Amino acid sequence: MDFIYDGFIKGIALILSRDPEIAGVVRMSLYVSVFSTLIAVFIGVPLGAVIAVKKFPLKKIVISVINTGMGLPPVVVGLLVMLLLARSGPLAFLGWLYTPAGMVLAQVIIAAPVITALSMAAMQSLDRKFYLQMLTLGAGQWQALWVCLKEVKLSILAAVIAGFGSVISEVGAVMMVGGNIRHQTRVLTTATVMETQMGNFDTAIALGLILLAITFLINIALTFIQQRRAAAE
Repeated sequence: MDFIYDGFIKGIALILSRDPEIAGVVRMSLYVSVFSTLIAVFIGVPLGAVIAVKKFPLKKIVISVINTGMGLPPVVVGLLVMLLLARSGPLAFLGWLYTPAGMVLAQVIIAAPVITALSMAAMQSLDRKFYLQMLTLGAGQWQALWVCLKEVKLSILAAVIAGFGSVISEVGAVMMVGGNIRHQTRVLTTATVMETQMGNFDTAIALGLILLAITFLINIALTFIQQRRAAAE
């Protein structure tokens, strides 16, 4: 048990030392996770809203596919994106393999179904007559959707929290697509795995503590906003 205690002490000391190597890993993690979450929000929220209020053929199948996407194994996503971006793949011209852009693409694929499904569920909790009433009053389709989304904004915020949580802690896809390259594509999760395999438990613990702290702080900030708005209403 002594090595665990020593690891924690050294890990905390490493955090306090503001090691530039760790700082770079933290910046890359935040860049990839926040950017991919924002893209997934711009895709998932409108898509979920449209699916919820519109009637169209095979709607149940589309919903089933989206719900299935919530459980996509990250390593499968990583494999798919890697094959698409590989030299002989259809998206090879982008040159995104082993780059932050490729990692963002993989994480968008992971987060988008989560945000879409939860946004769709939030919109379905709202009476469809409210949407139709907006149309009757002269609002355009997108204006009516915007009003409906504002009515369920707390649930949408919960969807954003869930989407961010699904990517900040993800390791399989970013490892396969990014390659865990030092100073280029190394993030907190992949660095933690690498340091653990190398036996550098103090560094691994430091990275793990930072990852937990970032996840907690961002989630508590979003939750605080959510609960504050709920109390105001």
